Amino acid sequence: MTQEKVLRATRLSGVKGMNDLLPADGPFWHALERHLAGWLDSYGYVGMRTPVLEQTTLFRRGIGEVTDIVEKEMFSFTDRLNGDELTMRPEFTAGIVRAAVEHNLLYNGPQRVYSIGPVFRHERPQRGRYRQFHQVDVEALGFAGPDVDAELIIMARRLWNDLGLKEVRLELNTLGSPAERQAHRAALITHFERHAAVLDEDARRRLHSNPLRILDSKNPAMQEIVEAAPRLDAYLGAESRAHFDGLQSLLADAGVEYRINPRLVRGLDYYNLTVFEWITSELGSQGTICGGGRYDGLIELFGGKPAPAIGFAIGMERLVELARRSADLESRARCDVYVAHAAQDAAKAARLAFRAAEALRDCGIDVVTHCGGGSFKSQMKKADASGAELAVLIGDDEASAGEVSVKPLRREAGQERIAIDKLAERVIALLPSILPSTTP
Repeated sequence: MTQEKVLRATRLSGVKGMNDLLPADGPFWHALERHLAGWLDSYGYVGMRTPVLEQTTLFRRGIGEVTDIVEKEMFSFTDRLNGDELTMRPEFTAGIVRAAVEHNLLYNGPQRVYSIGPVFRHERPQRGRYRQFHQVDVEALGFAGPDVDAELIIMARRLWNDLGLKEVRLELNTLGSPAERQAHRAALITHFERHAAVLDEDARRRLHSNPLRILDSKNPAMQEIVEAAPRLDAYLGAESRAHFDGLQSLLADAGVEYRINPRLVRGLDYYNLTVFEWITSELGSQGTICGGGRYDGLIELFGGKPAPAIGFAIGMERLVELARRSADLESRARCDVYVAHAAQDAAKAARLAFRAAEALRDCGIDVVTHCGGGSFKSQMKKADASGAELAVLIGDDEASAGEVSVKPLRREAGQERIAIDKLAERVIALLPSILPSTTP
């Protein structure tokens, strides 16, 4: 066998950690995405899209040099065409803020925006963690008060309730202002330096660059010194406390239960004041399904006029796994009507089938037209599997007369033969629960 034939015969596989979404899963994902779009619309959030590729500098500046994402998890490369350093986005916020600054989106006032799409992390794949995964990213740009913080948390709670998710809890914290964090940072360094002998390699590496992340350590040998570390709330000023108190008051009024977690921090440098996570006990160690917080300095860092902002991201794969267990989402059938045709004059029947299908689509009806030939028996099996409510049939008699037969598939009823110019009217009458009412 020649090398060329060997290459042709080799079965190729996808990249590990970058998964295919197959037709069996497509309807549920589509139903969930439709629900998410309606949920976001109901709060006034408008969709926007940013490129998958951004300048690597964007993430180094926004996320921070000494973070796991920048140090280990970014898919970065040099563009062979012009030498640009590019990165496949590891998160949405930096790109959205870059676009807001570049296009002066805040000129006419604050913006509520969202994006849904893939993000990329160069890490070891495991359950709940992939190299390509999907996020719902929600951002409120230009809003300063705790009211929008509360709105984002309340709208997330509504989503969990809509999807029937029961075991979800909210953890809340404040990171204060940059100056307050600097004072806390200095105290952390002093504390951990006194216990340097207990620090593991990762903690020693972060000690002077990002000591806040040491508080995230899961190393059992370090838990005692982590618990004894200075707490940020001791360094908060009056404004930061007022913001956090205002948020808690709004959440209490809305009946949102939460736990203040003073060790809750974010892995990205741009956060300040409010940070929060929604956590479930149903996904094992990968229990965070939503994380977010305020990042009032990022817009200015990217060259824009100083403006506050807050947002959150939801992992779609984790949300799908949870929603499959409890959500009563309508995974729509592939079509409302399946058009089947088999006749001696196959070309004439096919032309009539396409004419009938297009007439129905003109009225907003979803139609699958059978292609590839085959007997009526085999075509009707496919019609039944499609989830269609009705079948439109074209055999020898129909093709000769320029007519079609309509057969209900989900209830006991005989088929009826009608002129093709009356087809759409009759189908609309037979599908009142599917089609929007045409009466005033």
